[in-house]
Amino acid sequence: MAGAALLGRLSWQVAEVVEIIPETPTVRSIGFEVPGWPGHRPGQHVDIRLTAEDGYQAQRSYSIANPAEDRRVVLTVESIPDGEVSPFLVGELRVGDRLELRGPIGGYFVWEPGNGGPLQLVAGGSGVVPLMAMTRANAAAPGPIPTRLLFSARTFDDLIYHAELEALAGGSLEVSYALTRSRPPDWQGYDRRVDFEILERSTWPPRDRPRIFVCGPTGFVETVADTLVAIGHPPGRVKTERFGPTGGPS
Repeated sequence: MAGAALLGRLSWQVAEVVEIIPETPTVRSIGFEVPGWPGHRPGQHVDIRLTAEDGYQAQRSYSIANPAEDRRVVLTVESIPDGEVSPFLVGELRVGDRLELRGPIGGYFVWEPGNGGPLQLVAGGSGVVPLMAMTRANAAAPGPIPTRLLFSARTFDDLIYHAELEALAGGSLEVSYALTRSRPPDWQGYDRRVDFEILERSTWPPRDRPRIFVCGPTGFVETVADTLVAIGHPPGRVKTERFGPTGGPS
């Protein structure tokens, strides 16, 4: 009820598109200028509302991809077949366009460098977006927290932010990949769905008491969270955020 009350106090604002960055064939990042934006925490999201000429409205939630130090709002959106909102955002939106935005929203699935670590991130597909906000915030911090990211996608072309992640990897960040459908001939990562062995090999052990964040499709998140608990991680240290059929198309 507290979250609903807070959401009720948030007002819709007009946001202007100032930048569009292609990420994959079906994904792009959209940078917005939002007058009076109060700032946000890595892991939070916003609501986007579109209104048709006949008055019909469609609303969806999208995670914020950029760290709080950037006063803009960057959303990374994947076009979902038959979706009401995402095909427009990915295929039709242009720099200079304006739309309605409300946020920031969320206080459970958030992490900042001051929260400590080590940090364990597990992403399925576009579930990497809020985890990338955490990764970027950590990279910009004066004393980065040791972080491991396990990123599962269908194909190499579906690895959102791959070039940036490779540039950030090393030092405080370790990145592992799992491709579930097809792989390049010289692929060095995992070649199957994330399972017990992959999680045990590529994540912090329970004795290190990492702060764990898992985001992706519902089935992926449930499997990963259950497996991490089976490995020995306390359930209270495994925070999850999911999307999928129960949330409707975006």
